[in-house]
Amino acid sequence: MKLKIEWTYKTPRNLTSVFVSEFMPVGEAMLLLEDMERTGRMKNYTLIDEHDSTWLLKEVKKYLKEMEEEPHDVTLFFDGGFMRDSKKSGLGFAIYYSQNGKNYRVRKNALVDYLNSNNEAEYAALHLAVQELELLGVHHQSIVVKGDSQNVIHQMEGEWPVYEEDLNEWASKIDRLIEKLGLAVHYIHVPRQQNSEADQLASQALNGIVYDGKIELT
Repeated sequence: MKLKIEWTYKTPRNLTSVFVSEFMPVGEAMLLLEDMERTGRMKNYTLIDEHDSTWLLKEVKKYLKEMEEEPHDVTLFFDGGFMRDSKKSGLGFAIYYSQNGKNYRVRKNALVDYLNSNNEAEYAALHLAVQELELLGVHHQSIVVKGDSQNVIHQMEGEWPVYEEDLNEWASKIDRLIEKLGLAVHYIHVPRQQNSEADQLASQALNGIVYDGKIELT
């Protein structure tokens, strides 16, 4: 989750003004709020999340305590590949997250034969990864999604239109699931070399090598 702070500042001469911060990770927002409170010049404040909901400080502290026990600080990498001759697609993803003070990585792939293009395979890979987030119990927080498909990243971000009906259906399915989980997603396009893990998983699926694993990172 990310928060922004709206607060009233009062000078020693009783001049007041209202300020609004940028959105920032909830932990950073708490540190900034505590620092501003120590000045004694912040008279009122409101904490606002990315869904435009307001929070009390005690609610945020409770949220942070609960989040330590749930998957958080999630970063997802996805990739999809399509072979025209066989009409088979390889889907792959890697998810990094923290839970109970430890860091984990989940990697999975899948071989499917019901898609018609590489772009559709990319969407299917992202959808498969978001389904995994639901299984992990990731909900009501900000996550980062990275991929090397400009089409998927910019279309899911809403920067590019989706003209193909099949791709639009995939985008809608992903959006519905994200909304169901209450996620705020930050899509980031990365070069292929920065997406090598998901790319390798997709390629392995096309070669008949299926992977499904979770490890603790040290």
